[in-house]
Amino acid sequence: MEISKINSLVELYFKKSKEVDKKKIFLEWLRPEKQIYDWNDISKQILKLSIKIKSLIKSGDRCLILSENRPSWLISDIAIMNAGGISVPIFTTYSPNDYKYILNDCKPTIIIVSNNVQYQKIKSFINTEEIKIISFEKIDTASFLMEEIINENVQEGEINYSLKRNMPACIIYTSGTSGNPKGVILSHGGILANCEGAYDLLKPLIKKRDPVFLTWLPLSHSYEHTVQFVQILLGAKIFYAESLEKLITNMSEAKPTIMTAVPRFYQNLFNKININFSKQTGLKKKLIELTITLGTKKLKKIELSFSEKLMNFFCEKLVRSKVKKQFGGRLQAFVSGGGALDKKIGEFLNAIGLPTLQGYGLTEASPVVSCNIPGQIQVETVGPPFKTNIVKIAEDGEILIKGENVMLGYWNKKKETDEVIKDGWLFTGDIGEINEKGNLKITDRKKELIVNLGGDNISPTKIENLLCLSENIKQSFVYGDKKNYLVALIVAEKDSNKENIKEFIEITNKNLSLIEKIKKFEIIFEEFTIENRMLTPTLKLKRKIILENYKKLLENLY
Repeated sequence: MEISKINSLVELYFKKSKEVDKKKIFLEWLRPEKQIYDWNDISKQILKLSIKIKSLIKSGDRCLILSENRPSWLISDIAIMNAGGISVPIFTTYSPNDYKYILNDCKPTIIIVSNNVQYQKIKSFINTEEIKIISFEKIDTASFLMEEIINENVQEGEINYSLKRNMPACIIYTSGTSGNPKGVILSHGGILANCEGAYDLLKPLIKKRDPVFLTWLPLSHSYEHTVQFVQILLGAKIFYAESLEKLITNMSEAKPTIMTAVPRFYQNLFNKININFSKQTGLKKKLIELTITLGTKKLKKIELSFSEKLMNFFCEKLVRSKVKKQFGGRLQAFVSGGGALDKKIGEFLNAIGLPTLQGYGLTEASPVVSCNIPGQIQVETVGPPFKTNIVKIAEDGEILIKGENVMLGYWNKKKETDEVIKDGWLFTGDIGEINEKGNLKITDRKKELIVNLGGDNISPTKIENLLCLSENIKQSFVYGDKKNYLVALIVAEKDSNKENIKEFIEITNKNLSLIEKIKKFEIIFEEFTIENRMLTPTLKLKRKIILENYKKLLENLY
């Protein structure tokens, strides 16, 4: 399939559905009462649902999706586009103010909700006489029930071939670390360009076996929203995970070949594996250490001696194969996006047999800009840019992007759009450089930098990532804007003590510059979570909210 000649995401889906065996399993929802769909099932449901949606909207109307990940989510997304609407996926973890803001901002004609739990979140903000509701399950208001729509005795709808690459496909509201979410308008061509770049990246892997994905990240996030179309392009089988808590269990069930996740997942994985490794003694402990040493050498392209090659063979059989088995045994690649992955974590996971490709992107770029290539991994970088976009570094170090993948703009925000798109270049707000191999390296984030009393720019994320490498530290928050030194809030793991944490911070400080050292810290017992609004849905710190909650405690450290 020549992706550059595909006009829309709808066309992509239906062209692929004609190429694959219609009875091939496409989607499976991992829950006690498993839901399994083949390609034929999905195609029929998309066309049936699009008839109903088309009868309720005009071309270009916004259609909002509020649901956890499940097969009906994907069906709804493509059906909206096929009906001529613009899909507006939103997080199930937003605050009431966020829901109110988004509903007033995009003014949807239709809202698709999964169940009554989700409906209650928006109930007070909508007029059901003006906005029609489609629900996957019965809810406390008049709605069109998905099952009844699918079972209606009507002819299947037609595939919409009038959609073009430059037309809006969806509006993705950024979760935001502060302020109101912004609606990012992504085009069909922008997401298709991302699919083309991802296909080139994953091509060596899919030659070996049919791709299987385990999806956990919310489909309302730009990263996973685009990934679902990559999965379609690859003709992959998709498993929807039950929950974050059951993710490892789900991996052993689904046996994925490729999995996408955010750095926080890999950080937790690193800590869990490390805790398990630390319990080993004697020969087992030495074998694990050898596995990491030799694996790191291979990753850095350091030639192994004959004896090292022989030992690495045994490490592969006795350690790496067992690690892989814990995650289903077929994993070819983890793909990390949505934030910076610590170099130490990247090296460790690759060394023990879990290939981890770090990428870079932002919602405004549909979203992926670059990614490491299998077999050519440089963990300190985010890999070479996709061939479907151009990347350059501005004089002040800011990363600029040009290409079809750049957003059409922010919904209802021309001023903000003009501030970030100039002469076709997207100003990312990230600071970086391109190395001699053409790989992009992210060094800082303009907006998140701490400017100390001396005027030095300090990246808090870098320090926080280092602190969280400790098995005693669950989360950290670094503070020090307009101060003469840095302090930290530490969310400690159970059974940890202050002395152990103090000792680790002292060790970490030795690897930091004078201005980056943590002089004081305070242990807190409330974890930063999505529910208490101190994390975004992709598990990034909401610095503004954390600061509001702990300002007094932080100031007392000075």
